[in-house]
Amino acid sequence: MSTPVQLWALDGGRFTLDRGLMVVGGSGTLTIPVPTYLIRHPRGLVLVDTGLAPAAVEDPEGTYGPLATMLGLDFTEDLRVDRQIEALGFAASDVTHVIISHSHFDHTGGISLFPNAQFLIGAPDLSYAFWPLPAASVFFRSADLEAARGFHWRPLTADLDLFGDGTIRILLMPGHTPGNTSTLVRLEDRHVLLTGDTVHVSEALTAELPMPSDHSTLDSVHSIRRLKDIAHAHEAEVIIQHDFDDWNRLREITKVSG
Repeated sequence: MSTPVQLWALDGGRFTLDRGLMVVGGSGTLTIPVPTYLIRHPRGLVLVDTGLAPAAVEDPEGTYGPLATMLGLDFTEDLRVDRQIEALGFAASDVTHVIISHSHFDHTGGISLFPNAQFLIGAPDLSYAFWPLPAASVFFRSADLEAARGFHWRPLTADLDLFGDGTIRILLMPGHTPGNTSTLVRLEDRHVLLTGDTVHVSEALTAELPMPSDHSTLDSVHSIRRLKDIAHAHEAEVIIQHDFDDWNRLREITKVSG
């Protein structure tokens, strides 16, 4: 029997940055979304990633330092993850599970808004967020995790079928960070594969190209290949998290499927 699941792609701010930061060999400038995703399942309300820190609305430089200027951060009150959830008719307190695809600042910023939820993350990322490789250290904000030390964390050491029914599968995809994950969601009429930051732009997927500051280039390429294999096996719609075309396509898909 098919479990009824609804999926929403939430807005969450913008970065404008050098494409070379996103993929090896990239050139020019691009603007990317910083989305999160909400999934309603009969056994819980699941959030995938938490976006940017609410404090960055009023004080982006005080929150993220020079990174806010370097990335051309565009973030307003209505784009806070809790405000996006409220716009759908839910409250932040309704969220029962939070999947953190990895521990970079644009995925961990809203963690403190969900103190009663269960947090799922690739186990190696919890320590790596505090002791990253120098080339990647700018992309972490340890304050997000410090504030949540007392929360309910489930560090994952293997793929997880969250509710045991195949509707939400958390897939370990190390490389970008050592505990990076993607999420496969089964809707009524299709599968949707939320890449997280396993890839950042379309050419990274087609040409199997890592990000220059990835934790492991080799693991990144292996995970990109695994991502493609899983997408093929399930005939899944691949949604690259920071790709505007994919984000808009998902919003159109879920108007029908959600």
